[in-house]
Amino acid sequence: MSVTILAIESSCDDTSAAVCKDVKILANLVAGQKVHEQWGGVVPELASRAHQLNIVPVVDQAIKQAGIAKEEINAVAFTRGPGLIGSLLVGVSFAKAFALALNVPLIEVNHMQAHVLAHFIDNNPQFPFLCLTVSGGHTQILLVKNFLEMEVIGETLDDAAGEAFDKSAKLFGLPYPGGPLIDKYAKLGNPDQFTFAEPQIAGLDFSFSGLKTSVLYFLQAQTKKNPDFISTNLNDLCASIQKTIIDILLKKVEKAAKANGIKEIALAGGVSANSELRKRFEELGIKNGWKTYIPKFEYCTDNAAMIAISAHYKYLNGDFASQSTEPLARYHI
Repeated sequence: MSVTILAIESSCDDTSAAVCKDVKILANLVAGQKVHEQWGGVVPELASRAHQLNIVPVVDQAIKQAGIAKEEINAVAFTRGPGLIGSLLVGVSFAKAFALALNVPLIEVNHMQAHVLAHFIDNNPQFPFLCLTVSGGHTQILLVKNFLEMEVIGETLDDAAGEAFDKSAKLFGLPYPGGPLIDKYAKLGNPDQFTFAEPQIAGLDFSFSGLKTSVLYFLQAQTKKNPDFISTNLNDLCASIQKTIIDILLKKVEKAAKANGIKEIALAGGVSANSELRKRFEELGIKNGWKTYIPKFEYCTDNAAMIAISAHYKYLNGDFASQSTEPLARYHI
């Protein structure tokens, strides 16, 4: 018997709904939120209000696009965390009510595990594999043993890589979200023009807060000498900071792969949409004889398709949530 799942993702500022039938994604809709641009970052209260406005039409359109009737849905999946608690509450509450109305089970999904399992929408990594998961709020290296068992073997001790991109962009005077703009302008710049210190962190963990501080001090010193320094060197600055962040990420991945003797290596999370990271990750794979995996662009950033595919494997395992399940702002793998 086939399994049809409605999935909802509302962990931050994107309201998304998806429908999957077994492992095939029939619909995956995302409603973004422009309201945060003027504030230079996501405002949690505004995000939760926008989710309330978006969730009904997004779910309605996803079901219509999938070409199914509500009665065909076998389970409702939702992101339990990690994320903004107000945003999560909207998705969790809607999922509970919808499942109750249909008298079908609920499935809770960890957002970070979903980024990893997004690979199984179009790819088929072989277990065990390593996954570098890089997003605005998290940077982790995971040892993925099977669909339901993952171990964090390295993670950031402070800022995530996505924050390093966005905070650097803010220092450059770029609007939010700045990460994609750094990617854009870096294509026109020289990545070796400026050198920024890489934090020396033992093991497989990461740190990006010191990098952000070094960029700040560098810009302060240069703009004292030349007030137009940033505007006249923007492309080179973007290329240089991007190279530094990617260097930090890939050195740790290479170290993890060698330490664990694994040649199946995956990349996931919102920052995996960065074109230079994708290119250099694949080049590193060729150099080391790895088999590398990167999801399609639409499955890198926050989306409900990754929640749906994760829920499919939990459904097969009979792993259901209760109506008393609460969202978790911090939800560790």
